[in-house]
Amino acid sequence: MPLTRRGLGVAGAALAAGLAGTAGAAFGQAAAETVDVTQLMQPGPLGDCVLGAPDAPVTVVEYASVTCPHCARFHTATLPALKNKYIDRGHMRLVFREFPLNQLDVAAYIFARCTLGAGRALGNQERYFVYLDALFRRQREWATASNPIVALADIAAEAGYARADLEQCLRDQAILDAVLHSRDRAASEFGVNSTPTFFVNGRRATGSDADLAALIGTLL
Repeated sequence: MPLTRRGLGVAGAALAAGLAGTAGAAFGQAAAETVDVTQLMQPGPLGDCVLGAPDAPVTVVEYASVTCPHCARFHTATLPALKNKYIDRGHMRLVFREFPLNQLDVAAYIFARCTLGAGRALGNQERYFVYLDALFRRQREWATASNPIVALADIAAEAGYARADLEQCLRDQAILDAVLHSRDRAASEFGVNSTPTFFVNGRRATGSDADLAALIGTLL
C-alpha cells in the first residue's frame, strides 16, 4: 500500500486501539541499587541494539523514552562525548532498550525497529541509531506536530526506510508486543520506573549525566 497521510492516520488509530489499557501504565516496582547482570543482559524478543565492542569491559544498559527531554539531552549532549572517549576506543558499549511511556513512544519505536530491515534485530543497527539520533535531536519538532505519526514516518524515510512499508509496519502486532515486553520486563524485573534509567555493569546509575560518566570512569 502506498504511503499516505490517511493511511498512516488509520494505522495510528489501530495502534491506539491496540494499546488500550497499556499506555500510561504505573510502574511501582522498587528500584534496586544493583540487579542480576545475567538476567539484565538477556535480550528481548527482537534482540538488543548495541553501540560498541561486545568485549568492552563496561556495559551500559539504557532504558529510554523518545519523548523524554532528559533522554534527549543525554543522547545529544552527553552520549557523543562518551562515544568518543569510551565506546569508539573499545572501553564501553551501550545497550539501548525501548521504554515507551506513551503511544507516540511506541509508534516511534515500531518505526525504529522497522529501520533494521528483515529480522528487526539483526539488520542495519547503524540505521537504527541514525533514526534514534534524529528522533532525539528533533524531538520538539515531531512530538508537537499536528500529525506526529506522519512526522515520525518522514524521519524514518530520511533514515532510509521505504515509505511504502511504513503503514504495514505500524500494524505489525509482533513488533508492538515486543516493544511493550521490553518496557514491562524492565519495570517488573529491574524496577525501572522513569527515564532515562541506566545500569552500568548491573549497577543502577542515578543523578546527573556527570554521575554516570564518573561511574563509568571508576569501573575503568
